[in-house]
Amino acid sequence: MKTFFNLVQEVQKPGLCYRCGGCAAFCTAINYGALEIDRNGKPVYQDIEKCIECGLCYSICPEIKDLDEETKRQAAWSEPMGRVIETTVVRASDVKVMDRASDGGAVTGLLLHLFDRNRIDGAIVTRPVGKYQRQPFLATTREEILESTGLFFDTSHGLKRFSDQYMTFSTIEEFDPMIKKGLKRVALVGTPCQIKSLRKMQVLNLIPSDSIKFCFGLFCSGNFTFGIKEQQQLADIAGISLDDVSRINLKDKLIITLNSGDIKTVELEQMESMKRYACNYCSDYSAEFADISFGGIGAETGWTTILIRTPLGRAVLADSRNFKSIEQFNVEDNPEFASRALQEVRKASSAKKKNARYKRRGLQAKSVQVKV
Repeated sequence: MKTFFNLVQEVQKPGLCYRCGGCAAFCTAINYGALEIDRNGKPVYQDIEKCIECGLCYSICPEIKDLDEETKRQAAWSEPMGRVIETTVVRASDVKVMDRASDGGAVTGLLLHLFDRNRIDGAIVTRPVGKYQRQPFLATTREEILESTGLFFDTSHGLKRFSDQYMTFSTIEEFDPMIKKGLKRVALVGTPCQIKSLRKMQVLNLIPSDSIKFCFGLFCSGNFTFGIKEQQQLADIAGISLDDVSRINLKDKLIITLNSGDIKTVELEQMESMKRYACNYCSDYSAEFADISFGGIGAETGWTTILIRTPLGRAVLADSRNFKSIEQFNVEDNPEFASRALQEVRKASSAKKKNARYKRRGLQAKSVQVKV
């Protein structure tokens, strides 16, 4: 039986840990607490003597392939980038959402719709902790969901907050007040690696995945760490002062809107040094295991491209249309808007898969032992 020790050897040491936090989330949720997320988002031993060597943390790691076939079957996954039932371009109808959104505010719009319709009790999102950084957060009010709107660079801090909150559902006596809030139906907004780890938990029916009812995945070119050094580096590349920035968006390039209304762009290749090392080996751009995948690529300014991947995702979109929570792009403005958006996503997905294959060949050439 392979354990967290093997994850360290096979995934962390070669630099392939995405820091999705799934392993620590599960371990904490079942109250053993052998693992934790450190200040840099990396899973580590909290107390090695608490490890029962069940091997489940190893199995649910998105880098490990043990459960891939089962996960694909459960998701009805298909080539070239997962199941796609429908592609469309939408934006939130709520003006407050659009005022804060980087694209069309579709993620927040749908979360608010689900919350208002009493379909969810909360959502795992991120909230700002500084001008350019965010942290995982369990939003349980409309205002907290709205607060999560907008782009964030460091999108995958791990699911530490996720595990802390969901520990409550298996320790009823200690966390009775949290149980009384009824947080049994939660939406998860995450990066592709986080969604895949969650889906692996669901394949095995593991706590806390039973409380996650909706998976909203984000298109992901890579996870960018945006500390003080990286902020200054970006300012130098773009030739701007960060104090002058009013909005930042990430599509096939970084789009920076200044307070003056001027727009600066930065090619993603110029930001490679800010990208988390493991992201170079990830092949999932479009969150292939989500219920709905979201991103700005392929959509006009102020709109969001979405891929409906499951019947549940299709039902959420249909209900939001009926209640006019979401506005769809007018087909009369561009009859080919959906096919164009899908083509752009497929292009970005193919490029990421190709780059990941190339990078992994480099690892193998260096005789680094990884599970592929």
